[in-house]
Amino acid sequence: MTEPEFTATGVRIERWPRSLTRAGKVLIKDGRLALLTSRGQEIDSAPLGSVSAVRPWFAGGDRTVATVNGTRYRLTMGQAEQAERPDRRPDGSGVVGRFLDAVREARGARE
Repeated sequence: MTEPEFTATGVRIERWPRSLTRAGKVLIKDGRLALLTSRGQEIDSAPLGSVSAVRPWFAGGDRTVATVNGTRYRLTMGQAEQAERPDRRPDGSGVVGRFLDAVREARGARE
């Protein structure tokens, strides 16, 4: 079994206008992005080739928007995951920056 390219726990996953979970998990593994609840149930997943992820200019540093299977999800990657992996990127973007990098790298490796 291969190691995931990216994992974040304690992620708030919202699909406007409601919150789906306040302690979910984002996982990139084997060329797929999966959004999971705190209990491990799948909210949505898709091959990375059909996923887009951006950090809107108006969002806080711990937020990003991912479009999975045509559905937009707002992901807030807060303090819980940062406590597990306190390393931060030079630009200060932390978890969100690592997530966006992982999506770009995984998409580039498969395209």
